[in-house]
Amino acid sequence: MSKSLYSKCRWFSLVLFSSALLVSCDRLLTPDFNTEITELRSGQYTLDKDHAALLFKINHLGFSTFIGRFTAFDASLDFDPENIQNSSVEVVVDMNSIDVNLPEFEEELRGSDWLDAVQYPQAVFKTTGYVGANGENSHTFAGELTFHGVTAPVNLNVNFHGGGRNFLTRKYTLGFSADTTFLRSAHGADRFTNFGVGDDITLEIHVEFQAAE
Repeated sequence: MSKSLYSKCRWFSLVLFSSALLVSCDRLLTPDFNTEITELRSGQYTLDKDHAALLFKINHLGFSTFIGRFTAFDASLDFDPENIQNSSVEVVVDMNSIDVNLPEFEEELRGSDWLDAVQYPQAVFKTTGYVGANGENSHTFAGELTFHGVTAPVNLNVNFHGGGRNFLTRKYTLGFSADTTFLRSAHGADRFTNFGVGDDITLEIHVEFQAAE
């Protein structure tokens, strides 16, 4: 075997070993981690704000998808793994926390032509019912979104990732991602919808919830 081929094989073996070790360590550090919803702890959960992201996406003149985020929001979860349809969530978003990595444009977006964050400082989403399962760990919930002073129905698609005791915080933790799409014009925020700026807003949320203990 040539020296070059030997080095490549050795490197590949190290990568495989390291990957296996990481998986083993993960299971050792979180031995009770489970992806079976019915095996998880029911009850009240609060948002782990250090592991939470809320993104929004909107079409920009047909050229691209403009992506931003809100950096300040809170959420609470009432989780019933045995009867998932009885679970509920509420999310409250600080509209002044909009972040598009363009400070001057962020100030414009907070203004009365767009979010009007002075008059409507918060957006709130609450679940109102259960629509159905989309797969083993994916469910859709009906809800109401209050944005820009108007409340309208939206559906939230929720994907469950797993749960267990977080070895860093020592708190029982659940992980989720979710998404929804709504028309901003339905909430009276329709600036430039006739000039190519998308009406459809897609929201993505990636969060961890900690059990109230």
